[in-house]
Amino acid sequence: MIIDLKNLNILLTGSSRGIGFGIAKALLESGAKVALHYNKNRVNIEKLLKENSGYKGELFQANLEELKETEKLFKNVINKFGRIDVLINNAGIAIDSPILKESGSWIEDWEKTLRVNLSSLALLCKLAIEHFLKIGGGRIINIASRAAFRGDTPDYMAYAASKGGIVSLTRTIARGFGKENIKAFIIAPGFVRTDMAKDFMDKYGEGIALDDIALNKLTTPEDIAPFVVFLSSGLADHATGGTFDINAGSYVH
Repeated sequence: MIIDLKNLNILLTGSSRGIGFGIAKALLESGAKVALHYNKNRVNIEKLLKENSGYKGELFQANLEELKETEKLFKNVINKFGRIDVLINNAGIAIDSPILKESGSWIEDWEKTLRVNLSSLALLCKLAIEHFLKIGGGRIINIASRAAFRGDTPDYMAYAASKGGIVSLTRTIARGFGKENIKAFIIAPGFVRTDMAKDFMDKYGEGIALDDIALNKLTTPEDIAPFVVFLSSGLADHATGGTFDINAGSYVH
């Protein structure tokens, strides 16, 4: 089945690399008009647009650590596109913060992680819900992690906590706004071969990822992107509130 998203306007955060870049490419290939958010690095996504003149993508910069910039991002997309049909919250950070680190620095890492991974995501969800109530509905797809369910290493405690918050937030949206035609979904990847995962594996060794999965190779962004396209399309709206585990069999909940 070829999924056609040509009538949808989509806001995707963290589109410039890793999982977000894979999702961006799949959405653009499916014909969606995509607001492609980035923070510092726009090279990859800019190159993709230049090499594919038929893609309907626009670049939007924002530092999601700053809630004012987060709100401005949403407003800028609305001003440019007129409407948003799907919000995909993919942007996130993972800070290596050992438990024996000095408490002031540790809590700074904690607060930064939650600002980017959870607070900005929650604000975008709030703004999207307000918008969806005006236009008759919409979809939210939040990228969580298997860490939300099984935890992570102690050095990434804040990351796991932030992803757990995404799960409960998304389920609350799904239950609370379904009658208003607003759907919300969770995708929970395991290890994915990205720059972020590389930092983790450089520290702990690639075996910590490969030895923990049922398949022979790590998940890639291209393994996740089709699920996002599918959920964006409306073909799976009755899965609202659901979690889609994409982790090569490393964890089943």
